[in-house]
Amino acid sequence: MLYVEILGNLPEMARDEVKAMLELGGGEIVGQDYLFLKVDASEKAFPFLDRLGLTHEYGDLLVEADSVDELLRKAREVEWPIEGTFKVDTETMANCRHDVPDLPRKLGAVIHAQGFRVNLSKPDTLVRVYCGERLYAGIRLRFFDPKDFERRKAHHRPFFRPISLHPRVSRALVNLTKAQRELLDPMMGAGGILIEAGLLGLKVYGVDIKPEMVEGAEINLRHYGVRDFELKLGDATRLEELFPGKEFEAVATDPPYGTAATLAGRRRDELYRAVLRSIYNVLKPSGRLAIAFPTSFDGKGEAEKLGFNMLGHYYQRVHKSLERYFYVFEK
Repeated sequence: MLYVEILGNLPEMARDEVKAMLELGGGEIVGQDYLFLKVDASEKAFPFLDRLGLTHEYGDLLVEADSVDELLRKAREVEWPIEGTFKVDTETMANCRHDVPDLPRKLGAVIHAQGFRVNLSKPDTLVRVYCGERLYAGIRLRFFDPKDFERRKAHHRPFFRPISLHPRVSRALVNLTKAQRELLDPMMGAGGILIEAGLLGLKVYGVDIKPEMVEGAEINLRHYGVRDFELKLGDATRLEELFPGKEFEAVATDPPYGTAATLAGRRRDELYRAVLRSIYNVLKPSGRLAIAFPTSFDGKGEAEKLGFNMLGHYYQRVHKSLERYFYVFEK
């Protein structure tokens, strides 16, 4: 049994990202306690869980309990798979209903009694305890260092444009498409989504109507080591002409949110409808689209008119003048 600790800013989206990766890697979410997911999966799922964006960490789940005494009792019966030294670290979630301040010391003593050495400064193994409605203990296997994502934020890229999704969100959009080979972003801008997809080993295709964006996206992709890409100058409403005879496995994009102004000569909602239609025409049957729209646009209704099936949508308030939904559709 595994555990996954998701981030709290877009929790439903984070959960569905985990679900999508488990569908690829073999496994399922079998329980949730606030931001703690209990996952039934084997090591075969690790390469897919390693792709996650909206996740803090995952690991082996070894003990579950309804009280501190029960957790300590069960911990004495566990053969802890600890390599080298260890440290116990407690995560007290917002719904924690147990008295846990002294739990790291008590659990550490139980594990130490099995012959393992404690190192509080630089442990080889981190034992994680989560307090929610229940108590959970396990071994951290993978920590998603926020610094890795921070280095790919817009202001750190050689070609800078201030309007860009956070790399964690871009990564989640890619994963929600369940892409395994390739991904198209038909309104790529500076290439943030393509960077995340390329770092996952996917071949990436990008389109933008502005020449400087096409040039800038290539600079950014090469800067982060992405080499398998195809970028085109063109119109996202005419993808069939840009990629004749091509059907894509997955599409993810973050369209511009201009309101009063026209976008490439069209009003915003008209552009969104035309882009959705064009994406539908180049997407493979059962292929997925992950896309963002402002809440004022009926993304679900417009997509379903074309034949898309909505799999999920997730609300985010960016600032007082922008509220949006991230959608996942399947053809």
